[in-house]
Amino acid sequence: MPNTKSAKKRARQAEKRRIRNRSIRSYTKTMVKKVMKGVDEGIPREELEARMRDAVKAIDKAVSKGVYHRNEGARRKSRLMAYVNKHYKPGEEAA
Repeated sequence: MPNTKSAKKRARQAEKRRIRNRSIRSYTKTMVKKVMKGVDEGIPREELEARMRDAVKAIDKAVSKGVYHRNEGARRKSRLMAYVNKHYKPGEEAA
C-alpha cells in the first residue's frame, strides 16, 4: 500500500492508465487477428489490404498514445507484413 500522498496519487493514475491501455491493446490485437484470420482463409486481396490498413492504423494509434514503444510498434507491423507475405495464397481455403 502507498504511504505518502504522492504515492497514493501515482497509484490512482497508474490504475486509470492501465484500464485505458488495456482497451487500446485489446483493440489492436483484434485488428491483427482479423488480418491473420483473413490470410488463413484466403480472402480477396482488396479485403485483406483493408484489414491490414486498419491493423497498422491501430498499431500506430497505440504507439502515439504511449501504449507501445515506437520500436515495438514497428516490430509488430513488420512481423504482420512478413506473415502476410509468407502465408497469403488467394482463393485457398484453410485445411
